[in-house]
Amino acid sequence: MHPDAITVAYTTQLRPMPDISKDNTAPDTPLAATKKETTAIVDLPDFERQAKAVLPAMAWDYLAGGAADELTLRWNRESYDRLRLRPRVLVDVSELDTRLTLFGKVLPFPFLLAPTAYQRLMHPDGELATVAGAGAAEATLVLSSFSTVALETLAAAATHPLWFQLYINPDRAFTRDLVGRAIAAKCQALILTVDTPVLGPRYRELRSAFALPPGMERANLKGMATAAGAHRPTERNIFSAVLDPRATWKDIEWLRSFTTVPLLLKGILNPDDAERAIQAGVDGIIVSNHGARNLDTVPATIDALPEVVAKVAGRVPVLVDGGIRRGTDILKALALGATATLIGRPYVCGLAVEGPKGVARVVNILRRELEMAMALSGRTTLAAIDPSVIWR
Repeated sequence: MHPDAITVAYTTQLRPMPDISKDNTAPDTPLAATKKETTAIVDLPDFERQAKAVLPAMAWDYLAGGAADELTLRWNRESYDRLRLRPRVLVDVSELDTRLTLFGKVLPFPFLLAPTAYQRLMHPDGELATVAGAGAAEATLVLSSFSTVALETLAAAATHPLWFQLYINPDRAFTRDLVGRAIAAKCQALILTVDTPVLGPRYRELRSAFALPPGMERANLKGMATAAGAHRPTERNIFSAVLDPRATWKDIEWLRSFTTVPLLLKGILNPDDAERAIQAGVDGIIVSNHGARNLDTVPATIDALPEVVAKVAGRVPVLVDGGIRRGTDILKALALGATATLIGRPYVCGLAVEGPKGVARVVNILRRELEMAMALSGRTTLAAIDPSVIWR
């Protein structure tokens, strides 16, 4: 479906978005962005600049911020910039194939939309708008546990495959039930985030006094005893009401025992953890530093990727996220051994600026840039992208 033809019938399913701009420093709603001139938006950084301009300060700080001094946040981007490409010329590039087979399913391109929380902060229809945009662009979307719309509602509206992201909650029975709900909703894979026993020091959120506005909730967590707890711990307590710091590798084996779809672990940086994950029976690894939102000064994900790929040695797919803003970034990640990549903040910026159309545009821009990068580097298929693409 062309992004201009995206239906908006879904919008009647949610109440109007609460006003979260009480400081009067931003428009009353991100929908104001659709009233601005957007024809000059041609790439992902354009969407990011426009999103910053139209979002309330609290929403922008939540979306854009990282942990502590935000060094890893910067490195995630800079490490891609430092990698140079080695092109080949006089290659017939009249036909390009970006298709990827992952867990028996064919994806039209090698990137997915990563799980991101609280999307109604960015657009009144939140994840429903993202589902519409992802479907229009043929993108696989990973739903977040901390969605502001229930996964069943999103699955009913989806026209393209969905995956589901999970945390191990303090309530194990609730965790198991949530997995069952995701599988019943036909989510095709389960991603367990394993790098967040506690949240990192997210000072932008603290300065903005981050909190979900009245009328907005973590829709998937209804019924969990601790779901009403705060998103962030207090100043004197590092623990969260909805994240279990007691989770161990035994919980991976427990989860694997009843999960009937592919299970991936998200948040792996250490190659030894990748090896242990494979021994625990996982189906895939996602090299991630949580968008640089937890532990500052860990490596950029593209720098951590090669060691994890070497340790895994082709036994399971290895995906990577963090810092991807260009088609050349995807080319570089694939060249360093990634099976596929994920993007998070870029499509949420698209959501904030143009709703479902913005999500679709972000995907289509990135897909087009990847095709250009492949053609200009002389690689016509994903299989042809290998370490020789990188200038040494």
